[in-house]
Amino acid sequence: MIKIQLVDDEPHVLAALQRALRPHHWDVQVFSDAQDALDALSEHEYAVIVSDYKMPQLDGITYLQFARQRQPNALRMLLSAHGDRQSMMQAINQAEIYRFIPKPWEDYEIETALRSAIDLFLLRTENQRLLAQVREQQSSLDRQQQELLRLEAEHPGITRVRRDTDGSVLIDEFDPH
Repeated sequence: MIKIQLVDDEPHVLAALQRALRPHHWDVQVFSDAQDALDALSEHEYAVIVSDYKMPQLDGITYLQFARQRQPNALRMLLSAHGDRQSMMQAINQAEIYRFIPKPWEDYEIETALRSAIDLFLLRTENQRLLAQVREQQSSLDRQQQELLRLEAEHPGITRVRRDTDGSVLIDEFDPH
């Protein structure tokens, strides 16, 4: 199941986000305390992490930087009513945020942004799985090639097969003398 982490020091914002996202059946975990949210990063794998920009203990950019270190595959989004150019550039450059969501938001905006982030997360996850599979297959092929080379060195001609014009395998008579 897709897990989403929401971090905001305002409980009414978290409640509104939960209401908006409820129909999607995502596992939405909310945190009003940044330290609790940081602890949860060690316990759960999130597809998307959304943090408010202005929080009392830790600003959203710093929080998302920590989140990036602990969960580099999760997509990070910043939620804020304070969207000055400098802070947005800092968020993009330092926390590598995927998207900025302004407060107040329209439900469809946050749903669309999350759906897009989840799709990208799933695509990246599948690409990583396929890459690992290709590497495993290449490793297996390399081992097989090494074994064929070893057999050929010990028994010259053992890896060569002679075929007739119709594709039949031709077997030479073996003369041990």
